[in-house]
Amino acid sequence: MQIGPALLDLIGNTPLLRVGSPICDLPGIELWLKLEFFNPGGSVKDRPALNIIQEGEKSGRLTSGKIILDATSGNTGIAYAMIGAAKGYRVKLCLPANAGAERQRTLRALGAELVLTDPAQGSDGAFNKVRELNAANPEAFFYADQYNNDANWRAHFDHTAPEILAQTQGRLTHFVALLGTTGTFTGASRRFKRDVPGVQCWSAQPATPLHGIEGTKHLPASIVPGIYDPALADGNLWIDTEEAYLMARRLARETGLLLGISAAGNVVAAQNLARQLHAGGRQGVIVTIACDGAAKYLSEEFWNDLP
Repeated sequence: MQIGPALLDLIGNTPLLRVGSPICDLPGIELWLKLEFFNPGGSVKDRPALNIIQEGEKSGRLTSGKIILDATSGNTGIAYAMIGAAKGYRVKLCLPANAGAERQRTLRALGAELVLTDPAQGSDGAFNKVRELNAANPEAFFYADQYNNDANWRAHFDHTAPEILAQTQGRLTHFVALLGTTGTFTGASRRFKRDVPGVQCWSAQPATPLHGIEGTKHLPASIVPGIYDPALADGNLWIDTEEAYLMARRLARETGLLLGISAAGNVVAAQNLARQLHAGGRQGVIVTIACDGAAKYLSEEFWNDLP
């Protein structure tokens, strides 16, 4: 048996977990987490990475001699590197030089070639660098372009959202997701709004351009991904980095859930929405995304803070 293809069959069909007291104990409100760290690459990004690569193969743009090239803050790159190793492709990635040591080591362990970019420019700097590399030698690369590739959001339209609808028995009333490439929010929201009358989809963003919520964007100060559709959002929730850090610690110490920073930020956003609904006397079934686990962030100092 070939391990690679069998490994890729494990992408998707992740569990949905209800988060109750002490994080959400409001009467009439259910808060559910889609546990995307159960994917073999450890994050939600396995889904779009696989779809992007498969669509590249179908179109003929990705062939055995080409190198998979893209910009990443970590998780999509890990997914590319895992899938590339399983399928026999070389992978070259641009990412900010201040990306966590765990992510860089994971990428190198999987065989990816890294081009580290100016940390002050964040993910936009990596995006600009990868476009420069591709323009200089387009025949060498399959430029995956996760920020502008419709295969990104379609992975969530075709798979993530239907899984959530099945797992909630169609009772979903609200969906919440932080914005990065915007693929999860765009794809899932597009499917929910097609299939669930009255559903509300709320985006979330870091409250400031300089923030520590890895993999997310403060869109007013960033290059807006081409796949983003702002018309899908019924509202936006602004999240402070410290709120996400505190929630990550609380989830670990009070529930046993070790989640990454953006996943914890999603819980903050969902919790804030739950409080709004409760204050207005409304009920709700809220679903958000546990994008990844904490393993890639354990060197961060905030874990040592109190409480």
